[in-house]
Amino acid sequence: MRVAIVCDWLTNQGGAEKVIESIHEIYPKATFFTTIFNQKNFPKLKNSKVVTSFLQKIPFAKTKYPYLFPLMPKAIESFKLDNFDLVISSSHTVAKAVKTGKNTLHICYCHTPARSLWQSDIDQRGKGLLKKYFIEKLKVWDKKTANRPDFYLTNSQNVKARIEKIYARESVVIYPPVNTDFYQPNSAIKKADFYLFVSRLIPYKRANLAIEVFKKLRLPLKIVGTGPLETKLKQMAQNYPNIEFLDAISDKNLLKLYQQAKGLIFPCEEDFGIVPVEAQSAGLPVIAFNKGGALETIINAKTGIFFDTQSVQSLIAAIKKFEKMKFNLEVTRENALRFSQDKFKKNFRNFVQTTLKKYQPIIKK
Repeated sequence: MRVAIVCDWLTNQGGAEKVIESIHEIYPKATFFTTIFNQKNFPKLKNSKVVTSFLQKIPFAKTKYPYLFPLMPKAIESFKLDNFDLVISSSHTVAKAVKTGKNTLHICYCHTPARSLWQSDIDQRGKGLLKKYFIEKLKVWDKKTANRPDFYLTNSQNVKARIEKIYARESVVIYPPVNTDFYQPNSAIKKADFYLFVSRLIPYKRANLAIEVFKKLRLPLKIVGTGPLETKLKQMAQNYPNIEFLDAISDKNLLKLYQQAKGLIFPCEEDFGIVPVEAQSAGLPVIAFNKGGALETIINAKTGIFFDTQSVQSLIAAIKKFEKMKFNLEVTRENALRFSQDKFKKNFRNFVQTTLKKYQPIIKK
């Protein structure tokens, strides 16, 4: 069977890329199609065929790709996939709009409809980059091309409702894969007093809120991650030795932090949110904003607690409540096992196989 995996772009590692990695493990001989590719950040694709678009030739494309969003519809539509039996698009921006042949089954794993188009109040990365003219044109194109996939999969009930509202399409929830075999507790490691924040340093992740709170509480906070806000956030935390930036670290060192920390701070509204599941898998409870995918992955008062508004007062109140609580390590990990890599692969493979068997002969007629 000839399989293609289509991605918006492959420039940096993140939650969507972990899903792509697991899909690739199911279909190791698949050909990749993506608008922009940064090989050095994807060593596991060294021996895979990766087809890129004309955007790859732009000198700054690998690092400044958000500026190229208005060109991405044309880029994704430039690929020729007529000769593939199965196309799997991993889409949070444009990949779902790839054109396929009439005898090709196209299954889209939609992480979310483009947040910079439809949720600019949460994800403001499009602001200042896209003029209103381009945003409105892209919205029209995004809706129009929503009918190109034959079937939609998605990462949460949260996004399932969003897909139905924006695209008027049904979708099936298959929770994304978390490496629960790797992220395990270690009872031999003594718990420390610090809290942990793990994320790319971009606006909607709300690292600024965590910093403001810990400036007031004077409790230890370790921040793991890099991003365009790094300099600004470090300036915010100047003269506060309780706040430490660790930048980018290895998975092995991240696991140690999960095992040592008192709690994970998760102040953003996320589509699903792999980091809170990794933390719980390692036995670490979570303090999370009471919205989005966290509502599906955290059990209130058992594997973490929620706070209701993205404000300093609300998060402080939650941390003070958290400080008085005790959490069971085994219960916390057991909750995370619902999202293992093995379960993802099994559910994904079963959906594809069943769909191919039942619908491919009639799907394009």
